[in-house]
Amino acid sequence: MSALLEDLKYRGIIYQMTDEEKITELLDTEQVSIYCGADPTADSLHIGHLVPFLTLRRFQEYGHRPVVLIGGGTGMIGDPSFKAEERKLLTEEQIDQNVDGIKAQMGRVFDFNDENGAVLVNNKDWLKEISLISFLRDYGKHVGLNYLLGKDAIQSRLETGISYTEFTYTILQAIDFGHLNKNYNVKMQIGGSDQWGNITSGLDLMRRMYGENESEGLTIPLITKADGKKFGKTESGNIWLDPARTSPYEFYQFWLNQSDADVIKFLKLFTFLDKEAIEALEKSVAEEPHLRKAQKSLAEEITRFLHGEEALEDAKRITDALFNGEIKSLTSNEIKDAFKDVPTENFDGEDENLVNVLVETKISSSRRQAREDINNGAIYINGERQQDVNHVITADDKLDGEFTVIRRGKKKYHMVTYNK
Repeated sequence: MSALLEDLKYRGIIYQMTDEEKITELLDTEQVSIYCGADPTADSLHIGHLVPFLTLRRFQEYGHRPVVLIGGGTGMIGDPSFKAEERKLLTEEQIDQNVDGIKAQMGRVFDFNDENGAVLVNNKDWLKEISLISFLRDYGKHVGLNYLLGKDAIQSRLETGISYTEFTYTILQAIDFGHLNKNYNVKMQIGGSDQWGNITSGLDLMRRMYGENESEGLTIPLITKADGKKFGKTESGNIWLDPARTSPYEFYQFWLNQSDADVIKFLKLFTFLDKEAIEALEKSVAEEPHLRKAQKSLAEEITRFLHGEEALEDAKRITDALFNGEIKSLTSNEIKDAFKDVPTENFDGEDENLVNVLVETKISSSRRQAREDINNGAIYINGERQQDVNHVITADDKLDGEFTVIRRGKKKYHMVTYNK
């Protein structure tokens, strides 16, 4: 078996392959060009998109050439694969802006300068040149209606309804595979498990139009957590690759907070650590879980890879400051970022008695409980313990005159903001 395939199997990355024997032969005998694509439905990818592209990067690590496709053309149509309803169509201007955003992120995932450097393409460049007549005669003629209706991704939409626009999507993606095969010698496509129908459609169209060829496909399983829940979202939404949408600190924290049941699986999928290193961390999870070495390694590896060493060090510094209660050592923006998801209460800006604040923010359940919490040393203002039941929150407690961070015990935080 190919050493690359062996590594992918160890990591649990392979879900389906068109022909393992032929793929092994391809990978062992030549430098293969392989492509993976994403439609620009937003100006950033999120971590749900990551595994296929990280897998493509693994191919590059073994000497093969990645072709990264951004679907500026197919993004104008929308992939119906296993979606419950029709996608909202974006304007061409929106899609072009999204393409630019995603292109910048791909530069952090792939090496575009090596001798087997990645190639970035936009399918709008060739799909926009196909006329309606050409689409019907040159491509549509080779795709049977019964064949398309037999695809699970399309069948799943027949009851709720699917427009002809989205119905043609799989043909457009098949055209992509054929174009890349002819112009970039691409012989493999990889994608998530929901892309199997689109990948096999591309292979079928190429064989019908060009005759037998060496092209193959591989898909990756849907990533879920040990509890069966969908991976990649938090209460505040997607975890984005764009640092303006999800800060490196939030990104780091997401990975740091993964459960013991999931962390080894995610180390295999999302990092480039070798088997020996992962097995050592797996042993640590079993024997010394309180140290959370695996979670720290996961968070560090993926944050460094996507955001760089400086961003990782900032994320760790903020984490350490919060853990040690040194909130005042952080900038206002870092504090806001760190506490963006905690409960927030707004006050009119006048000086407020601490007991009243604790009750109104529901940090303490009653005035009696609030006084008890203060006396017991359970209340912290901006990281500093406050044990005076008569304390009044004044300008000295307002960071940048805008907010105060109050903590009860070790973990119960609340942000108090003020009207100016």
